[in-house]
Amino acid sequence: MNNIINKVYFDNQSNTVLDKRVFDVMIPFFNNYFWNSQSIHSLGSFIKKSIEISRQQISCFLNANSSKIIFTSCATESNNLIIKGVANVMKNKGKHVIISKIEHFSILNSLIGLDVTYISVDKYGFVNEDELKKAIRKDTILVSIQYANPEIGVIQDIKKLCSIVKNNDINNSVIFHTDAVSACGMVDINFDDLNIDALTISSSVIHGPVGVAALCLKKNICVMPEINGGSQEYNIRSGTENVPAIIGFGKICELLSDEIEENCYNIKKMRDLLFDEIFEKIKYVYLNGPAKEKRLCCNVNFSIEFIEGESLVLSLDLNDIIVSTGSSCANKSLKISHVLDAINVNTTLAQGSIVFSLSKFNTIKEINYTLDILPIIVKKLRDASPLYSYFVKNCKRKN
Repeated sequence: MNNIINKVYFDNQSNTVLDKRVFDVMIPFFNNYFWNSQSIHSLGSFIKKSIEISRQQISCFLNANSSKIIFTSCATESNNLIIKGVANVMKNKGKHVIISKIEHFSILNSLIGLDVTYISVDKYGFVNEDELKKAIRKDTILVSIQYANPEIGVIQDIKKLCSIVKNNDINNSVIFHTDAVSACGMVDINFDDLNIDALTISSSVIHGPVGVAALCLKKNICVMPEINGGSQEYNIRSGTENVPAIIGFGKICELLSDEIEENCYNIKKMRDLLFDEIFEKIKYVYLNGPAKEKRLCCNVNFSIEFIEGESLVLSLDLNDIIVSTGSSCANKSLKISHVLDAINVNTTLAQGSIVFSLSKFNTIKEINYTLDILPIIVKKLRDASPLYSYFVKNCKRKN
């Protein structure tokens, strides 16, 4: 168990460690403050007020003064709620939805029964703006474009993309949603300034508790509930609230409001060191996604030629370094990542892709340890590769 705890963890777009300050404020709501917010007595009122404080903390963090925060169990539920909820409300207008080709599976797999246009991206992952403009139709009801991609780190200009949609929406009725799970805590999000209609964030990737996320909606946006029962969450998402998790979610957003700039500065220093040294120490390495300046400060994604990503991940794990080969929901798939496919990464290279996602709890010492170990593992894997042996003898080229 000690080996598990002490591993160097670079898979922070999958899940993050809980900030101790967050856990401290959650503890009383596990044992002392266990009451139901729907009860009309004073104890129920206390819980209800506590939930509203968390809602306000999140709203302030997102600068979402013109919106309502709907608590859900996870980002997947929030994404399903906006897609299916809008589709049900606007079914008389149409069923045309526009998304990018690099969306999360919780968007891609929630489109059954809808008429979908998939917008392409360039080799860095940026959405094709001309395609987006031309895709808008009279029967378009929703556009959903990810704020930042957890696999290749690309950050979209959501304000500009939303403006394109709004300016070409003849009926002034298209809902613009962004899945901001990966951007949250790494990008300064201003909901009101973006002029978007809906946004998804999750607690578990910003050092908050697992089991809670949010859908941020403009107050005039209507969605059909996916879960029916009581009157919780503005009658949009029924069910007894996960109060400790909601309290923790609010607390981490309050902390981030003050700390995001410093966090990102420190994370970027580590990311850039990793970024630069990998390409210095290892030959035949190729960057996937945009340059440093246009990607998440926590993200490095590259392909190492002549090895397989799965072998590299397992070898690093044996040396107590945890990384990923793609988005957290796709790690067990034998197919190449749909994101790398969308940016036209060569299939063979894509099989050797690896993703580092850093957090504020990583250290320079961990980066340096990784930079010592990684070249050794790459050499060992390549030495066992007949393809690399043939390449060295017959086709050696400059990196």
